[in-house]
Amino acid sequence: MELQQMRYVIAVAETNSFTRAAERCLVVQSALSHQIARLERELGARLFERTSRRVRLTPAGAAFLPAARQCLDAAERAAAEVAAAVGEVRGRLAVGLIPTVAAVDIPGALRDFRRRYPQVRVGLRVGASDDLVEQVKEGALDVAFLGLPTTARLTGVAARELARDRLVAVVAPDHPLAGEPSVSLGRLATEDFVDLPAGTAGRIQTDQAFAAAGLTREVAFEVTTADFMDRLVGQGLGIAMFPSASVHRLTGVAAVEVTDAPARVEYVIWSPVGRTPAAAAFLDLLDLPGPGGSAAHAARAALGRR
Repeated sequence: MELQQMRYVIAVAETNSFTRAAERCLVVQSALSHQIARLERELGARLFERTSRRVRLTPAGAAFLPAARQCLDAAERAAAEVAAAVGEVRGRLAVGLIPTVAAVDIPGALRDFRRRYPQVRVGLRVGASDDLVEQVKEGALDVAFLGLPTTARLTGVAARELARDRLVAVVAPDHPLAGEPSVSLGRLATEDFVDLPAGTAGRIQTDQAFAAAGLTREVAFEVTTADFMDRLVGQGLGIAMFPSASVHRLTGVAAVEVTDAPARVEYVIWSPVGRTPAAAAFLDLLDLPGPGGSAAHAARAALGRR
């Protein structure tokens, strides 16, 4: 069983197409199909169901896929560790972030990181804080930037607090509250809201603030990511709560200070063990404490030589 065969299986599984998988892997389709067929013979099981309309994993393929990904990750990490031992940083860096992260200039940090370590492949995932924490725990992400209620407690990850912020109300430009210097939660409770799904970290901070004030509110629209909320607000479909440090990015809406606003904390998190040289180098670039160990030391040494 070869690593290249595993790469081909993963590509087909992710694209649901032998043609698109071959394009991604920069090989002709016949060569990719041949290698997957050879692997299936070795395993004694078909990994894909092929029809004229679609390609999908068989139960055997679904069982094989996680192990294949782990093997490839381990091979890439081994190569990255060897490179780090001689002062090079390569491999991959998977970064997760919430849309409203404000404590760190992520594009700027990635620009500087790319200039110093051009051999590192960088992947970005935008999502909810809860999901990002789980992905760091699972190893799918190396580093993630979160926004959590002040009552939240992080477990199973290494974390550093970056900043604290208060939420502000965001309303349509023609809303009666637009232009007001401030507003209370009591006044906001009479409005319809646009918010994240119930139970998510971004929603909890606002729910807790209204509950602590003995207030209830109506969430008329739920969206899965904060980067769409302001568009609904701009259409007058409701109001929303955003971190004050991130509202300058919004267009077509007005921000109003809330006198008894809920607070949130921004964190950067990473796995406390087994981080890659690229992850260690990225944390060093941010001037954050890395996970330690030989990888971090090698990354710091490489950073100092550049």
